[in-house]
Amino acid sequence: MLPCIIWLQPFLALLSSTLLTRGLNCPSSCLCPDHHTVDCTNQGLTHLPDLIPLDVRRLLLSNNWIPRIPSDFLVLYSDLVYLDLRNNSLSQLEPGTLSTASKLVFLDLGSNNLTEIPSGTFRESRSLIKLRLGKNPFLSMVEEDAFRGLNSLRELELEENGLASLDVAVLETLPSLQKLRLEGNPWICSCYFAKLFVWLTENRRKLPTGMEGIECSLPPEGRRVPLNLLSEDSFRECWGYLSLTDYLIVIFSGISVSVVAIMASFFLASTVHCFHRLRKGGKGDEEDGND
Repeated sequence: MLPCIIWLQPFLALLSSTLLTRGLNCPSSCLCPDHHTVDCTNQGLTHLPDLIPLDVRRLLLSNNWIPRIPSDFLVLYSDLVYLDLRNNSLSQLEPGTLSTASKLVFLDLGSNNLTEIPSGTFRESRSLIKLRLGKNPFLSMVEEDAFRGLNSLRELELEENGLASLDVAVLETLPSLQKLRLEGNPWICSCYFAKLFVWLTENRRKLPTGMEGIECSLPPEGRRVPLNLLSEDSFRECWGYLSLTDYLIVIFSGISVSVVAIMASFFLASTVHCFHRLRKGGKGDEEDGND
C-alpha cells in the first residue's frame, strides 16, 4: 500500500494544486471548466467580472446586461483568443478597446445595442477570423475603414441590423473573406447602393442565403424585392451619379480654380500698374534732363 501511495503522491499534489488554483482564480458566479476558460454565461451580470485569470483564453460573457467594455479591459489578457459578448447591452466600443487583442480569433458582439462601427475599431485585431455583429437593431453606420487591418477575417456577420446602405470599400479591405451575412437589413436600392450591388453580384458565393436572401426597398414606393430579381440594368441611371464626396471635390476644385484665377489677375494687374509707374517715372526724369 505504501509504495502505491508514494507513486501517486506527485499526481495527487499536482491535481490538488490545479484545483486550488482554479478555485482561487475563478470569478464568483462564473465557472472555469478548464485552466484557460472562464464561463460567465447567463449570470445577470451588469458589469465585467473581477478576478479573471490573466492567462484566460476563452471568455464567455453572453446573455448578461453588461453595458460597456472599458478601453483598458483587454490590456492584461494578451492570450485571449475567444471572446463572447453576445446578447448584452453594449451601445458602443470605446476607442482602443481592441488595441491589445492581437491574438483574438473569435469575437461575438451580436444581439447588443451598437449604433455604429467607427473607423479603426479592429485595427489591431490582426488574427481575427470570425466576427459577429448581427442582430444589433440600431446599428446603422459602418465607417469605411472600420475593418481595415482584418486581413485574416474569413467570416463577417452583419445580419438583422439597421443598415440601409454600406460603402463597398468596407468589404474591399477584407482579402480573406469567405462568408458574409447581410440579410434582414432595411437596404434601400438607391444609387448609393449600386456599387455594393455589383460587389455582391460578383461575390455571391460568399453569401450563405444567396442574393435571394437579401431584400431592398425600391424608391419611391418602398416596395421590397430580393436582390436576385435585380440586375445592373436596374441601376443604369446611377452610373452618371455623383456621390456627396464627388460633389464636394467638384465644388472644392471650382473654388480653388477661382481663387487662383483671382490671385493671378491681381498679380498681373499689380505688375502692369508698377510697370506703368516706372515708365512714367522714367519719362519724367528725361524731361527734367532736357530742361
